[in-house]
Amino acid sequence: MAQDIVMVVGLGNPGADYENTRHNAGALFVEALARDAGQALRLEKKYHSRYARIQWQGLELHLLNPLTFMNRSGLSVKALADFFKISPEQILIAHDELDLPPGTAKLKKGGGHGGHNGLRDSIAHLGTNNFQRLRLGIGHPGEARQVTGYVLGRLGKQETEALSAVFDEIMRVLPDAANGNMAAAMNRLHGFDANA
Repeated sequence: MAQDIVMVVGLGNPGADYENTRHNAGALFVEALARDAGQALRLEKKYHSRYARIQWQGLELHLLNPLTFMNRSGLSVKALADFFKISPEQILIAHDELDLPPGTAKLKKGGGHGGHNGLRDSIAHLGTNNFQRLRLGIGHPGEARQVTGYVLGRLGKQETEALSAVFDEIMRVLPDAANGNMAAAMNRLHGFDANA
C-alpha cells in the first residue's frame, strides 16, 4: 500500500546561534524522529540539508532538515522531492506555530503561509500549497513587534518539556497519518495538550 506521507521536513535555521530556538521547533521534531528510529541526520549537500532515510513503525520515510536558512527552505524541499519523485501531497512540513500554545500541535493540509517564511518559500518552490503541515505550538509573545525576538529566542525548560511531550504524541499518531488515516491522527493529536 502506498504511503500518504513519505517525506518529513523540519523547518529551522542552521547553526549554533539558532539551536533550541522556538523557530526551530520543526527541525527539532525531525531530529527527535530520527533518534527514535535509531538514526542520525547527515549532511547531504545535494539537498542543501541534513538528511536521513529511515525505516520506522513499518514506514519508510525521508527526513529532511534544510540548511538554507528559513526563508530559502523551499530550495532544499524541492531538491529532495524532485530527486525521489515525491509529490507535494506526500510531504509533511513541520514548523513552529505562533497561534497555538506550547505543548500542542495540529495537522493540516494546504492553506496559506500565515507569514511563515519557511512555508512561503516551500509553497513558491513546490508551486503549490497542497502539502501536509505539522503545526507545532510555540505560543505568541502578545505583541506583533515582539514576534521576531520571541521566535528567535531559546526555548525555556518548561517549553522544552512541553515540546518533547508533544513530539512523543505526534510519533504515536504519525503511522496513522502516513498510512491514510489522517482523521484518526488529527482526532487524537488535536485533543492533546502537554500542559493539561
